[in-house]
Amino acid sequence: MIGWALALTSTFLLAEVVAGLYFNSLALLSDAAHMMTDVIALAIALLAIRFGSRDADSRRTFGYRRFEVLAAAFNALLLFAVAIYVFVEAIERFRNPEPIGSIGMLIVAILGLLVNLASMRILSAGRKESFNVKGAYLEVRADMLGSVGVIAGAVAIYLTGWSWLDPIVAVLIAVWVLPRTWILLRDMSNVLLEGVPKGMSLDDVRAAVLGVAGVVEVHGVHLWSMSGEDASFSAHVVLPAGEAPLAVRRDIEQMLLDRFEIRHTTIQMDSVGGSYDDHVYHA
Repeated sequence: MIGWALALTSTFLLAEVVAGLYFNSLALLSDAAHMMTDVIALAIALLAIRFGSRDADSRRTFGYRRFEVLAAAFNALLLFAVAIYVFVEAIERFRNPEPIGSIGMLIVAILGLLVNLASMRILSAGRKESFNVKGAYLEVRADMLGSVGVIAGAVAIYLTGWSWLDPIVAVLIAVWVLPRTWILLRDMSNVLLEGVPKGMSLDDVRAAVLGVAGVVEVHGVHLWSMSGEDASFSAHVVLPAGEAPLAVRRDIEQMLLDRFEIRHTTIQMDSVGGSYDDHVYHA
């Protein structure tokens, strides 16, 4: 499913780049950059399915789940570079307008819209079952606006002969892409820095652990994500002398699962005045 959508979108991406250069359309090149986000989103989704499910080994104890994050961060940096190129080239086009092959530009843009619709059709079946497929689906849907913008620009240039409309459309597409690119880079950087997962509060999780019966203190708390779609938790939990550590640990794990959907936990149980034989109880 994803493989077909990736092949279709990648083929048209190359065609759009060639057409943008041939018809001298900066708008087509800018839309190609936007379509590149679709290609990378689809590639990330495919790699996440194929590599993300691999078991951990002696070299990669967390498996390959960070592969998706690294690919997404690279995608964001690449798009920033493309956007800078579009802005610089647009300034030059405003100063020295160049003739545009509006008919060819229009045909390619319409084909791009059809490719987006076809990719959405292919991905629609799995978008409710996979987070990665849903992300790729939304990326393709957003790219439709870029294709519509190029179509409108091509029609306007054909009717008026105003070639300066081409860099305007290009800049508008770049501006449309940049905020989403920044959000992607920000979120992926947070994952790579092992920050608190988006939508979660470290204070809330710490307070919830303190609220479990038998817990008197929590310290050394860490809350992070491996891929942006999960959460891991570790902490030292202090209990009163004589409290049963295994029972309290199970209560903490169940609470973390029920309230925060945290499935991976590493909890060291300490008693007031010392640890329980220096054992680390984990799940």
